[in-house]
Amino acid sequence: MKVLKLILKNALRHKLRTTLTILGISIAVIAFVLLRTVVTAWYAGVEASAANRLIVRQAVSFIFPLPYAYRDKIAAIPGVETVSWANWFQGVYIDKNQFFARLAVDAETIFNVYPEFLITQSELESFKAERNSCILGQDIAKQYNLKVGDVMTIEGDIYPGKWDFVIRGIYRPRDKTTDATQMLFHWAYVDERMRQEQPIRAGDVGWYIVKIKDPNQSALISQQIDALFKNSRAETKTETERAFQQGFVQSTSAIITSMNVLSFVIIGIILLVLGNTMIMSARERTREFAVFKTLGFSTYHLTGLIGGESLLISALGGGLGLFLAFPIIQGFESFIPKGFFPIFQVEPITVFFGVSAALLIGIIAAVFPIQKALRTSIVEGFRFVG
Repeated sequence: MKVLKLILKNALRHKLRTTLTILGISIAVIAFVLLRTVVTAWYAGVEASAANRLIVRQAVSFIFPLPYAYRDKIAAIPGVETVSWANWFQGVYIDKNQFFARLAVDAETIFNVYPEFLITQSELESFKAERNSCILGQDIAKQYNLKVGDVMTIEGDIYPGKWDFVIRGIYRPRDKTTDATQMLFHWAYVDERMRQEQPIRAGDVGWYIVKIKDPNQSALISQQIDALFKNSRAETKTETERAFQQGFVQSTSAIITSMNVLSFVIIGIILLVLGNTMIMSARERTREFAVFKTLGFSTYHLTGLIGGESLLISALGGGLGLFLAFPIIQGFESFIPKGFFPIFQVEPITVFFGVSAALLIGIIAAVFPIQKALRTSIVEGFRFVG
């Protein structure tokens, strides 16, 4: 108990320096948690991917469409359970800063291939029955205070014109990794209008979503689909949903890598801040350590005093940082459009890294001061002036 009391008194001997060190560590921990949360949010789509879904897209690029006629040929392949499709619609809702996924989909099959989108049967039937209806994700409905029966007006860009959609349902996410920020409406409605206004753009889909019976057959079925359309005017590339999502992540790999590196550079900064404090503290108490040795304090006691002080400061700074990180990240989330990061929350692994880093840094920062205190003889300690 006396050693613990000494540790506390030593840590509070220079209150301003200790306070600034704790604040510095806490700010660094907040920055670390925020960066790691952004990185995990970037990978949320990959983690939410289903093993029994394949994505069929144009082989040259995702931006090029595929013929609607491919649907029946894909459905005829053994092992295929359901074939659905979607088109990226984009458009502008309110203003260009309001970003979320707006997709023209096959109303009859889209909720069969995405069972994690939970919707009542009555809402689903209403959606299917009304050609200009739409389904919203729960988060988007909450963000814009929308409810069933409201009309959403989208100004088209890829598909020009004014588009009015009646909300006939709001889907809920089944899991915490499920994207609840999408707007889904009838592909047939968009296609019919394009046939009247721009016939050259009608009859194509953006990509196919294929639900298969056995995930272990994904590679074989992918090869069979691509073989069907080899040497056609629109060759396909079929891959698992996870691989498809990873392709998007890879396009921003430089940014993600930079964030990963920067988050761990912050750990180094914490180490330097705390290490500097501990070195200064140990240097100031060189004569005291000589007195402790004279009184019979062992190596174990001196190690406990210095290491305990370092761990105490790092634990206080890390704890404060983690405590403040949650409301700060919630505030940060409120300022970014839901569609950019559908899943934006602090993961348990991030908290684990933060706690582990704080404790590890507390230990490492004490190593040099401990070595210095143990190597300094009693005579040298009493001669020290500083």
